[in-house]
Amino acid sequence: MLEKILERKVCQYAKDHGWLVYKWVSPNQRGVCDRILFRDGYTLCIEFKQKGKKPTKLQAHHHKLLRAAGIHVEVVDNVADGEALIKSLI
Repeated sequence: MLEKILERKVCQYAKDHGWLVYKWVSPNQRGVCDRILFRDGYTLCIEFKQKGKKPTKLQAHHHKLLRAAGIHVEVVDNVADGEALIKSLI
């Protein structure tokens, strides 16, 4: 499945369950997560990847920094896991 389709489906599921979902675009900082989600004071960053693909070294570096700051960061490579993640945080 294409990454953009995966991203669209999981983000729609999150919106349907009360999450605010934003595309994270940072022109001066490459490697940030694809989406940042908020609900009930909770922040979740998601990096979407095609099945079996891993984050780049730069993306992994940003994930490490975000986790050290107390932000929940996940890499999602299929719709079922993405929906399960959202469901587990509701």
